[in-house]
Amino acid sequence: MKRATREAYGIALAEIAKNNDKIVVLDADLSKSTKSADFKKEYPERFFNAGIAEANMIGMAAGMAATGLIPFASTFAMFAAGRAFEQIRNSVAYPKMNVKIVGSHSGITVGEDGATHQAIEDISLMRSIPNMVVINPCDATETAAAVKAAAEYNGPVYIRTGRMAVEDLHEKGCNFEIGKGEVLKSGDTMAIVATGICVKMALDAAEELSEKGINARVINISTIKPLDEELILKAARECGKIITVEEHSIIGGLGSAVSEAVCEGFPVIVRKIGVRDVFGQSGKPEELLKCYGITKENIVAEALLISAV
Repeated sequence: MKRATREAYGIALAEIAKNNDKIVVLDADLSKSTKSADFKKEYPERFFNAGIAEANMIGMAAGMAATGLIPFASTFAMFAAGRAFEQIRNSVAYPKMNVKIVGSHSGITVGEDGATHQAIEDISLMRSIPNMVVINPCDATETAAAVKAAAEYNGPVYIRTGRMAVEDLHEKGCNFEIGKGEVLKSGDTMAIVATGICVKMALDAAEELSEKGINARVINISTIKPLDEELILKAARECGKIITVEEHSIIGGLGSAVSEAVCEGFPVIVRKIGVRDVFGQSGKPEELLKCYGITKENIVAEALLISAV
């Protein structure tokens, strides 16, 4: 079954709010797209539409958090991480307010909306802010678990969700622990470290590589910050080579985080697959992924290349 992570977010939010009356939701006039409308339908008195005023929405969320509420502020990732960056930095993260920011429609799979709406820098921006937790779940089931974990965590959290439907890799009720990655396939020839929608293509690539005699380990890193450095360094020591895969710029995202960890802890070859310092463009999601090399085929090609080193 395929579902978009944004859809899972809306359903999970309405579900966990049943047992937590401190949860409130804010949106910047995009509730049908971010799926926070699911919460609005069940709890209209706890839903606040800030209008097309993202910076103001974050300020409102910070104020609500100061009173003991747990606000989830939803909008497109481009407008959350980009337009409201200063408010997130100074009003939420600096005083360590208990605000959860959910950036929907992330990455190039927004598709036809084009470069202006394709947030390929949001992980980098949010990761650079002190006190901020950054989560990028790989499927709908993991998203639901991540939303619950974020609600229970005391402090600022950024959750990245997407528009494109993806296959579920986790069983319902799976455990989610902030700051912990997971090994989805064992292997010792190299490690493929992926996040978000790229986890499934990493698994598919590993299956094809096994037919070519390459036993690749596949690691799902859904918490970009704090990074599970112990798991990454274990892969570096045992596999010797790493490929990172993300639907995000290779500057400042998962690839950068992994490279920083191994550079300091156990230097190995790291090859980064993602958007390579360019803007997106309008097109169908599958076509754009192919255009920017974020595919199973490119993972396999990179793996074959470094296996010879």
